Amino acid sequence: MNNSSDPGNDVTLTRGGKRATRKRGKSANGTRKKGRKTGKKNSSGNIVFDDYPEFRPNLTPQEIFKRGSFGGTYWRPIYSSVTKKHYKNKHKAYPASWWKGIPNDWLTRDWDDYDTSINKYGVKVGTTLEFWECKKWIHEQNPYGWMQWYCDFYTGKRGPDDQRQIDRWKKTAGPRSRFRRALINLLKRKGADYNDFTISPKVRQTLQHWGYVLTKKDFNAKYSLSSD
Repeated sequence: MNNSSDPGNDVTLTRGGKRATRKRGKSANGTRKKGRKTGKKNSSGNIVFDDYPEFRPNLTPQEIFKRGSFGGTYWRPIYSSVTKKHYKNKHKAYPASWWKGIPNDWLTRDWDDYDTSINKYGVKVGTTLEFWECKKWIHEQNPYGWMQWYCDFYTGKRGPDDQRQIDRWKKTAGPRSRFRRALINLLKRKGADYNDFTISPKVRQTLQHWGYVLTKKDFNAKYSLSSD
């Protein structure tokens, strides 16, 4: 069922009395729209990518790490069983301005030194790289995972894994994702406001790792209590 309010759904066009559908973000010939590929925030605080308008996080890569994420471990040295290579200091491939004011200890700690006090909501979420690899969530383009992909995508890089990663985001942190809806519904059941951080800190931390923080506007949106 089409829903014109959801940018991830198909668009129905009428031409000379005939109806045709195409995916949002694509031209009539099925190719992605040209335009700005680097992320830019709109007036609502969502990050817009012209070629993938269905992908609307509201935290930049810099903001995700500056708020405190991954217990400080994301950019630790790793060995990838997918690529059969060792990696370290991969965060240095991105603009130095991203890491200004962020201690290195918030970026490259060993997994065994995961520090919940670094995380914005003071809780541990996530699991090991080895677990992600076993689940086939890691592809060779980004051996560190989704966050590394997002850093690349945000700076304008495009690759064969983009749609899969965006679909993962939509299911985890998108407008109708289980985590976002679960958080909103629990807050409303408890009569709490959108920024009551004592409610579901683990869900909030998970959403942050996927580039999203709950806003008042999203909290009040009509679809928040939808069961579909």
